[in-house]
Amino acid sequence: MKITDILTADSVVAALHGRSKGDVIEELAGVVTAGHPEIDRARLVQALEDRERLNSTALGEGIAIPHGKLPGLKRVVAAFGRSPAGIDFSSLDGKPTHLFFLLVAPEDSAGAHLKALARISRLLKDETFRRRLMGAADGGELFRTMREEDDKY
Repeated sequence: MKITDILTADSVVAALHGRSKGDVIEELAGVVTAGHPEIDRARLVQALEDRERLNSTALGEGIAIPHGKLPGLKRVVAAFGRSPAGIDFSSLDGKPTHLFFLLVAPEDSAGAHLKALARISRLLKDETFRRRLMGAADGGELFRTMREEDDKY
């Protein structure tokens, strides 16, 4: 699975407006539902918040991968957001989170969901790649940077 199989340029936000965990979840859920009107925004937000209550999806190193599953969804979809200032997302290392990769998967798709999580985690572990994402000028450059990195694997 490639990142570009689940993420489009229209689903990339170069500068998130949200200043809290809830704000970011709401904002990225809105990005997902704008591109996928079949997804109910309120149900998506609820699924993401339910997952966050289990454990924060902020992994440290400025990264969070909020994710959830919804019934009736046909495939995994994603949105990406960047917060230059950083947001308290209850990260494992206690530091602000800057890079958010939101994933939504069909309720019955454990395999695809896990493959997407693994792919994103592998890419975001690379410090140079994270720096390139933070330095990108706009959403188009962010998407191109992700596509270039994704094509290496």
